Amino acid sequence: MMHRYDTIIIGTGCAGYNAADWLYTLGHKNIAIITEGVKMGTSRNTGSDKQTYYKLSLAGNEGDSVAEMAETLFEGGSVNGDIALTEAACSVRAFMKLVNLGVPFPTNSYGEYVGYKTDHDPRQRATSCGPLTSKLMVEALENEVVRKNIPILDNLQVIKLLCHEDRIQGLAAVSTEDGSYRIFSCDNVILATGGPAGVYYNTVYPESQTGGTGVALEIGAKAANLQEWQYGIASVKFRWNMSGTYQQVLPKYISVDKNGREREFLPEHFSSPAKALDMVFLKGYQWPFDTRKIEGSSRIDMIIHEEAMKGNRIYMDFRSNPAGLEHGFDNLSREAYLYLEKSHALFGTPIERLAKMNQKAIDIFADAGIDLFSEPVEVAVCAQHCNGGIDVDINWQSNVEGLYVVGEAAGTFGVYRPGGSALNSTQVGSMRAAEHIVYNRKGQKNRVNNVACLFKEPSIRFSSQSNVVATRLETQRLMSRHASFMRSRKDIDVLLEKFKSLRDDFFEKTVITDRKELPYLFKTYDILLTQISVLSAMQKSAYDIGTRGAGMVTDASIVGENSHNDKIIITENERSYFEPVRAIPTADNWFENVWNEFNRKRGL
Repeated sequence: MMHRYDTIIIGTGCAGYNAADWLYTLGHKNIAIITEGVKMGTSRNTGSDKQTYYKLSLAGNEGDSVAEMAETLFEGGSVNGDIALTEAACSVRAFMKLVNLGVPFPTNSYGEYVGYKTDHDPRQRATSCGPLTSKLMVEALENEVVRKNIPILDNLQVIKLLCHEDRIQGLAAVSTEDGSYRIFSCDNVILATGGPAGVYYNTVYPESQTGGTGVALEIGAKAANLQEWQYGIASVKFRWNMSGTYQQVLPKYISVDKNGREREFLPEHFSSPAKALDMVFLKGYQWPFDTRKIEGSSRIDMIIHEEAMKGNRIYMDFRSNPAGLEHGFDNLSREAYLYLEKSHALFGTPIERLAKMNQKAIDIFADAGIDLFSEPVEVAVCAQHCNGGIDVDINWQSNVEGLYVVGEAAGTFGVYRPGGSALNSTQVGSMRAAEHIVYNRKGQKNRVNNVACLFKEPSIRFSSQSNVVATRLETQRLMSRHASFMRSRKDIDVLLEKFKSLRDDFFEKTVITDRKELPYLFKTYDILLTQISVLSAMQKSAYDIGTRGAGMVTDASIVGENSHNDKIIITENERSYFEPVRAIPTADNWFENVWNEFNRKRGL
């Protein structure tokens, strides 16, 4: 049976729900949302000690402007200026919509939305609802979608985007319940599947989040900056970012070897235990691994990696104080001391300081069955966010006509994004995509009458012994070991050829036991396609740039931390090349001209 919609949104996170809500509000109502699971995804299932939303300053006497915020986003490197300007210009509108939907961003007694400074942020644009900011956002947006009776087609996994002459015609999906196929005809697709979380084994993405970037890459959508990721210390039993207060309360780091021998290991690598504690403190707000800080707070990540390579397990222990605090806090850096003093936390053990400063950070673990008062937390350096994704324009449309990509699936973030800018991007990008569809694609209809003819099912092999789980785990572990924040050009070369060979005969060599495994099989293929493009971008970066941002290239003679920031690595059909960034545009802001153009776009 053929299903027909004007626009289909894929994903039920902050970006997907916002896109659907805006489309409906603007009068575009023949739409539907497809999701593998309403309760799945990063927006609903992730956070940190204080999850950040980044927007224009809305409090105090500190000056700010759209142009200044755009410049901050642009200065992150390898960011298109028109995207930066759009995200800055629309940030207040997107933020206030969430406020009006009831998302409890805090205000002072005068109604100002006070902020704080986050990483790579020169002002105090950041705000937060606590550890679960994105969860509160997605729930508020979901309520609107449900209230408007927008169809949500659950338990369907998109496995193929159907195109004709580089234009979206529809999509094919498989039921996650029985493995049956569904074919949909549509004029537009908004891909809101989140980051490509399945690329790595060591990841803080929730297990329910796997991404869907491969379906776009497969039809020739260009990708931007797939080599740029954020990696940081995260708990592994319960996947959670160990940033912010978790570090600033100064926990003890311990390593346990294969024989169960335990030791506190950080002081071994610094001039004094107090110096190690200063680096742990800085890790709180310098959380992502950054090659510019390998002699500073990012040395912590490298030390943890070295311990893991020995086969040791790493833990953060909040139960007792680390070395360096035996005689109090006076040996700490002035920055660390004043922070704890202002937080009224110059006392006790790490868990007692955490309870004083951020009880919700403890509650998150308690809800997951982990008592930080009585047990340490196993951690690793994990992939947390992909700063790259599908290349888009200022309307978040890809090079494939009718394919829009929003949220983390879009490649808009560059090298050094301010913390929390991803949440702003989910709202701005999805709003812009909806507006463009409504005002610029009226009357755009399919050129293919029978869209089903565009879907060719691959030859699926069945066996009594499935190997699809083992196949996915192998590629994920290889990516984490050889193509994560510590990279080798030689290893990337080898992996790229290995993965391409696996791709070429994937459906011949990968077998499943029955049709219920079809979703896992197609998702593994989607992840493999993404891994190949990621490796292609990393290969280009490793040879032509070297060490930069989140990529420490261990066998490169080039060390270009800030080189090529005026270029983006584009990956197209698994081949990567440089493209110059688009500068921040100088807009015509003469009111009468803007007013007339605004009305013309809306047919007025």
